[in-house]
Amino acid sequence: MIILLRVVFSGVLVAMLCVTSWASSVVALWETPRAVAMHPWFIATLFDTYFAFLTFWLWLAWRERRWLPRLVWLIAILLLGNIAMAAYMLIQLFRLPTNATLEQLLARRNQ
Repeated sequence: MIILLRVVFSGVLVAMLCVTSWASSVVALWETPRAVAMHPWFIATLFDTYFAFLTFWLWLAWRERRWLPRLVWLIAILLLGNIAMAAYMLIQLFRLPTNATLEQLLARRNQ
């Protein structure tokens, strides 16, 4: 399972880096048309996304015992989204042996 999760989160990281690079090369984020930025579904999607980021960060904050890593990861997640989340997961997954259980990944606190 750990190997599969490493592959999945590597795929997420690569896909997000590719799509973000592509989108950035087409149009700058701050040049998003007002009609798009003010569209109700765009706003709803942003709320949904940032609540998901917060949910993931709450689990991360529980795992991390020190405030500095908690704060750094919060900022990274809020700025980079799934890129930061996939990076965090890959760091945690590569700290585990390949025969580790999901419980060791999800329920173990970092030292």
